[in-house]
Amino acid sequence: MLADPVVVTAASPTPELTLSIVKQDGYGSERKDGPNGYSVLTNHSYQKGGGDKHYVQMTSSLNAEDPFSGSTRKQTASVSITIVRPAFGFDDTAMVALVTALRDYVYDSQVTPAKLLQFQS
Repeated sequence: MLADPVVVTAASPTPELTLSIVKQDGYGSERKDGPNGYSVLTNHSYQKGGGDKHYVQMTSSLNAEDPFSGSTRKQTASVSITIVRPAFGFDDTAMVALVTALRDYVYDSQVTPAKLLQFQS
């Protein structure tokens, strides 16, 4: 079980997040940081035929002006990762290395999240 709350140190421009459990069962949880509009959804499941699957999604919500109507509406952006481990061949160390490799790829100077948002691949 993860701590409650999970406190994520500020990394500009993101503020410090205090993500407290608002919903939980044996297969996951939903956490919210009220003042900043962030939430995290975590789900765990077993795969048919063996193995397991883990899904983590972070969302950020804010009120923004619609450039077409001029009205203010709630908008939500999200980022997620799904980790699927087969029934055999990959231990925890190998899976952590794979997640780390993905993070390193996304933040490599030749890739970067900004370039991905510009539809570069």
